[in-house]
Amino acid sequence: MEKFSSMMLLRIFVGENDKIDGEIIYEKLLEEALKRGLKGATGLRGMLGFGVNKEIHSYHLLSVSENLPVVIEIVDIKEKIELFLPVIDNLLEEGLVTVENIKAFSYSK
Repeated sequence: MEKFSSMMLLRIFVGENDKIDGEIIYEKLLEEALKRGLKGATGLRGMLGFGVNKEIHSYHLLSVSENLPVVIEIVDIKEKIELFLPVIDNLLEEGLVTVENIKAFSYSK
């Protein structure tokens, strides 16, 4: 018996200070994923990174505004991920999105 299912992993890379209409973009993306019934989403704050502007963003104790990278990971079936892609397209002005096929098994009670 196969325990693992074919799923998709969606990753969205943004800056922690990125906003849309005054809302923090990574929070908005997580809210939209929840509202649309996706299985789950996690926002991960990076310690160091750079994007298309080639400016390194890093954590320093004395710095107030680092704009560290945030990666949002969402795992669900292909159809639900594909339905969520237009939502991302409407929200993101800047960032990177990756999608990959994976095998996943969900533990729950």
